[in-house]
Amino acid sequence: MGNQPVACPSSRCQPGAVLLGIVLSDGRVAYAAERVIVDEEFVTASQEGRPPESRFRFSSPCVRGACRQWKGDRCGVIDEVLAAVRGHAGSHVPGLGELPNCSIRPTCRWFAQAGAEACAVCPRVITDAPVPQMKVTTAS
Repeated sequence: MGNQPVACPSSRCQPGAVLLGIVLSDGRVAYAAERVIVDEEFVTASQEGRPPESRFRFSSPCVRGACRQWKGDRCGVIDEVLAAVRGHAGSHVPGLGELPNCSIRPTCRWFAQAGAEACAVCPRVITDAPVPQMKVTTAS
């Protein structure tokens, strides 16, 4: 992961965070085409209405053990998401193919932990305060 900090792909809306994408009406995340750094103006505007974490996905540096989602030596969120998907799909993760276009993959905590499987489920994860949620759907 080089000299860059490891990135949490499911963080809060705060100045300095990276805007990963927008949550679509079907619950999937459409990734931003370019890397967008959140500023104070964006934070203020996004506070109107529903929580910004229910409408957008953000990334910030991973804080490891200081995060309540940290389990042992890894992020518990992606482990729980993958377990839920495997439970619905019969032990495999559907949708492994071309990875989504993502601006943080080289430093992403989830990708480092689970590789392409993390990328396959990542568009279905919504960080809806206070705990990240996932809408599990199967391909039709």
